[in-house]
Amino acid sequence: MKKSIIIASNNAGKVREFKNALTNFEIKSLGDIGIESEVKENGLTFEENARLKADAYSKLTGLPVIADDSGLQVDALNGRPGVFSARYAGDHNDAANNAKILTELGGLPSEKRKATFHTTLIFKTPDGEEVIANGDLKGRILSVPRGKNGFGYDPLFFVPTLGKSLAELTVDQKNKISHRALAIQELVPLLQKYQ
Repeated sequence: MKKSIIIASNNAGKVREFKNALTNFEIKSLGDIGIESEVKENGLTFEENARLKADAYSKLTGLPVIADDSGLQVDALNGRPGVFSARYAGDHNDAANNAKILTELGGLPSEKRKATFHTTLIFKTPDGEEVIANGDLKGRILSVPRGKNGFGYDPLFFVPTLGKSLAELTVDQKNKISHRALAIQELVPLLQKYQ
């Protein structure tokens, strides 16, 4: 029988990504086990926010949990929006966040618009064992949004190796190269001893 891991999310796409990668485990979302409460993400780093969620949900469920925190770091903005990516312009509003980034970068040329999408994953067992994995996707911020797929900053995030923004990729294409996919790839071998 497969051991269960709870993904500290109700985002169906995110949960599916974990199910596809962690086939030796039974992957469940918070909703699958009836949890609707959210953990306040008030950490100052991606790792702190992921740990807050991993700690809370592993204690609450008595099961191993994978929690993540992700965000966009723009070099010219000294790493902002960082942990505040989802609410950079105030409330969680993708259009407002994108507009704020474009305004702040103003007339900066392409070579000065380097950015990184970062994900930190934390696997936590109820007895406190912890495994951390990270993933980074390097790119740059476009001056005009491109593409209709994805969400958040995807229309602004250009991947030079592909010649496309993340919003110009299919879900499958994005899930192969994304910061979360890279972090999951790092995490998978580290979880073998927990099977």
